[in-house]
Amino acid sequence: MNTLSRRHFGLCAALTVAAAALPARAQSPAAGEKRNKVIFQVSDNDPAKWGLALNNANNVQSALGADAVDIEIVAYGPGIGMLEAGSPVAPRITAALKAGTKVVACENTMKGRKLTAADMLPDIGYVASGVVELMQKEQQGYAYIRP
Repeated sequence: MNTLSRRHFGLCAALTVAAAALPARAQSPAAGEKRNKVIFQVSDNDPAKWGLALNNANNVQSALGADAVDIEIVAYGPGIGMLEAGSPVAPRITAALKAGTKVVACENTMKGRKLTAADMLPDIGYVASGVVELMQKEQQGYAYIRP
């Protein structure tokens, strides 16, 4: 091994040891620290898109800590179909809700499709307009993600 390689190896080893010594990320933001907030849009009636959104939400919770982030998934348009009772992604949505992810359905879309709360999965939330919800959450500092 030449001198440059030894230095590079030594630097990498030192960084690895230093990184291992760092404390784990706090579960809650410290005083004065900005809270993490993210909103996901799902407007596709596609189990794969929902799977991606749910995976993203889970990954955010894993990386930051469930207590350190507010996560919301808003469904409107064709995406609302996956929030209906009997949906193929119902078990995953139920698990996300239990893990603290807020999942909401657009009431405008529900009216247009003649759906009521009785047609929907239990424990989801409702907003008057999915698009307005996205706009307002962005104004409140939420990161906006559309998988």
